[in-house]
Formats: sequence, C-alpha cells, structure tokens
Amino acid sequence: MNATATIDDPQVIFIEDDELVRRASVQSLQLAGFAVAGYGSVEAASSALGGLDAQFAGVIVSDIRLPGASGLDLLAQCRERALDVPVILVTGHGDISMAVQAMRDGAYDFVEKPFAAERLVDTVRRALERRRLALENAALRRELAERDALVPRIIGRSAAIDEVRRLIVNIAPTDATVLIVGDTGAGKELVARSLHELSPRRVKPFVAINCGALPESMFESEMFGYESGAFTGAAKRRIGKLEHASGGTVFLDEIESMPPALQVKLLRVLQEGMLERLGSNQPVHVDLRVVAAAKGDMQALVAAGTFRRDLLYRLNVVTIDLPPLAERREDIVPLIEHFILDAAVRYGRPAPILTARQRADLMARDWPGNVRELRNAADRLVLGIERVMSDQAGGPTSDASSARSLKERVEQFERVAIVDALEQHGGAVSAAADELQIGKATLYEKIKRYGLAERGEAGKEGD
Repeated sequence: MNATATIDDPQVIFIEDDELVRRASVQSLQLAGFAVAGYGSVEAASSALGGLDAQFAGVIVSDIRLPGASGLDLLAQCRERALDVPVILVTGHGDISMAVQAMRDGAYDFVEKPFAAERLVDTVRRALERRRLALENAALRRELAERDALVPRIIGRSAAIDEVRRLIVNIAPTDATVLIVGDTGAGKELVARSLHELSPRRVKPFVAINCGALPESMFESEMFGYESGAFTGAAKRRIGKLEHASGGTVFLDEIESMPPALQVKLLRVLQEGMLERLGSNQPVHVDLRVVAAAKGDMQALVAAGTFRRDLLYRLNVVTIDLPPLAERREDIVPLIEHFILDAAVRYGRPAPILTARQRADLMARDWPGNVRELRNAADRLVLGIERVMSDQAGGPTSDASSARSLKERVEQFERVAIVDALEQHGGAVSAAADELQIGKATLYEKIKRYGLAERGEAGKEGD
C-alpha cells in the first residue's frame, strides 16, 4: 500500500509532512500488524478525520509542526469531537516542553525525533489497547443504562433464572402474595423490587423490612405504629411501616425470624386488610401487596411450631426459588461483568476485562456468599487488588463443593464452559468449538447431552 493512501477502517491515522519519515513510520506500523493511513498534513487527512467521533476505534499520530493546521490544533479538534481518542504527538527536541503541555491538555503521549521504530510501535500498541478498553466500557455502560431503564435486572442465563424471570413477568401485575426462598445473598430483595416495579403499584412505596434485624421489643411499634401516649416515650402518633406502604408493596425479609405473637397480627392484615396502631382501638384500612423472603426449610419451622402454618399458606400463594450460585454457574460470569461495570462507575475507575483464565476460575468457585460475595469480588477487581482472583480461586472448596463427586464437578464445569463459549459467539457452534479446542461433532454431542439445544443456547451455525 502506498504510504500516503487511505484505507476504509484505519487503526492508525499518521500525519507527518516529512515524506521519508512518514513512509518509514507507516511501513513499521504495518509490519507490526496495524492498519495505517498516512497523510502529509491535517488538511490532507480531512476525509479520514471527517468521520472522527466517539466511536472511532483507532488512534492518531501527528507531528506537532505541520504546514497549515498544527498537531496541537488537531489535538484541540479531537478533544472537541472525540474526547477519548488517543492522540500521540511527534516532536523535535526543541518542542519537548510544548509536548509536555499538550499531554496536560489531553494528549496520550509524545515521541521525540529521531525515534526507533520499536518506540513508535509500542506507544501505538498501548494507545490502541487503551482505546479498546474505553470503547468496551462505554458499550457496557450503555447496555447497563438501557436495561436498568426498564426494570431492576435479574441477570443470568441459567434455566433457574429463566424461570424466575418468567414468574416475575407473569405474577407482577397481580396482587398475589409471594414467598421468595433462597440462601443469604442470593438476590431475594432484587426479585421483590422487580415484582414491585413491574406492577401497577410501582408509583407507590416499596417498603423493605428486615424481620431479623428488628429487636422484638420494637417490632410491633415499627410494623403497626402507635398513638401518642401508647407507652413511655410515645410523645406523638407514629405511622408504622405497614401503613406507610399502603398502596404499594411491603417486602418482609427473613420472615422466618418474625416473633410468633406478631405472626398472628400480620395474618389479620393479610386476611382483612386492617391493622390497629398500638394504643388505639380504631382499625386502619391498608392496601398492601406482600412479598416475603425466607432462607431454610419453612415446612420444618412449621413442624417445629415456630412458624404458623396458616400464615405460611397466606404467604406462599406463589413461591419463587432462588438457587445458590453453585447450582447455576452459567450466571457467574454475566453477573460479575455487570458488577464490575457498576463498581467502575461508582469508584471512577476503568472496568477491567476478564481473561479466559479468570472466567474459568470464577466459574469453578462455589461462592457460598452467593451474589453478595460475587459483588464484593467485582469491587476488589476494579480497585486493583489483583490477588483476589488467584488467592480465592485456589482456596479451599466449600462443603457443597466437597460433597460433589469429581465427575459431577467436571460435568458441571464443562457445561458452564460450553454455555459461556456459545454465548460469546452468538450461538455459533463452529466458533465455540474452535475456542474450546474440540471437534464440532464432539461439541454437538455435549450440547445434546447437557440439554442446551432445547434451551435455544445453540443452533446458529458459523460456517
């Protein structure tokens, strides 16, 4: 290719008025594998620069001193039209102070003449990698904003999460009481909020009450409210949480911790839609949609006499089961990628891109703290605590992991790896087989064995 020719999608736009330097530099970059378009001036590069915007995936290398517009003029233009596009300035010895000031003004780096080809190639390679990460982060942010604008996200691609989403969409528009069952940190409150946000009650309050965190002595007054003078210190009327939630949704977390005496009163609210504040004989009508969450076996608590059977029947008109992450490993990578993006926004840090090894390590762990533990791991990754992956991934397995046979663990990991590869390649079996380094026929057999074809996770052919 001619050193001054343009190409359709250049990775590098190189502007240098010295033809010999331009030709040699373009050739060096091409030999390093970059697509390069070379120009003798900013004006000559106007056609390539005309499409410069925030989506431009390449970098610009420009001499500072040029006929017509200078490299500094070009930098200012880039800062206006495409703020994050890396600009590398080429400078003579006498212009170093000017280049340093340009870096303060937003230039990515500068290369001093005369420069070795390796110095130019290395600088361009680092700038392109930075640009790639910036575009990927921007795409992730757009995806997060688009999805979060619709409804609190239930993230995952496992059959269990598919069923949770189906149930939410089906029952959210109704007033049916719902019992969400799952381990600590599994995401029960997110499910409850999703039910509220997709319901006609979404314009009214969503009130979350942790039944296990309220002292029993305060439970009744917090839940039902009280009248002035109902007890020592009750100087004025207080509206309880249930009354405050009227018209909306009340979320009763850790319902299994509710004191037995309060269970009777809650049952009356569910049956009659009425409550009485402490110190009052006047019933108050409330219009509530009740969503409760519990961990453990509620039937066992009923059998033990610590939870009322009739209240359980009122609460579990619909039951939503949230399995632990160890039973839905397909959800681990999409979840942590979402949390990494969220943490990057909160901390103002770049979002790291997970390597294949890190993804495999993440899926191999059991995550006894479930989604909450996974979110913490994402925070540590964004904060640059690099040891988090190697130390934790190689740590002792949990009891749940030890309880599984080696064959079960291998099959579970293999299934997750196949789902992940298919997801990465849009369902194209050939491309997934290449990534997994197995034959296409072998992959088809495994897809059939793990029931992935029935779930629509495969079927596009990449040939």
